[in-house]
Amino acid sequence: MKLQIKRLSENATIPTRSTPNSAGLDLVATSVHWEDNELYVCGTGLSVSIPSGYFGMLVPRSSISSRGLSLANSVGIIDADYRGELLVKFHVIESEICRLPYKIGERIAQLIILPYAQAIYITEVGSLEDTIRGAGGFGSTGK
Repeated sequence: MKLQIKRLSENATIPTRSTPNSAGLDLVATSVHWEDNELYVCGTGLSVSIPSGYFGMLVPRSSISSRGLSLANSVGIIDADYRGELLVKFHVIESEICRLPYKIGERIAQLIILPYAQAIYITEVGSLEDTIRGAGGFGSTGK
């Protein structure tokens, strides 16, 4: 698969995998700012052209736990037709350890490219097939 990437900033870093078996492409911050004193926003200086039938999933790096941050929307979905800058927004969840959030030049998140089913035909029905689980929700299959 070819993933087209456009630099929107001179200091943008083309994403790479940290190891040959890494699922995600590391994204690096080119800009940082606070938004409404609650969200920490990192720009990547990049836009992408994801092939049709695929989407990008923005996920946190494991180092996020030591930063006192969480991704603002848990996981970001980048649709194949989006051409704007890849931005990563964080909520501060532990202000005591969030003295130094991510800085320009640091790896801030990962981009994972995944396929999805394009041919989904929705049919409204009066009932659904019964299963053993049924309507059991959160924690209903055990601890």
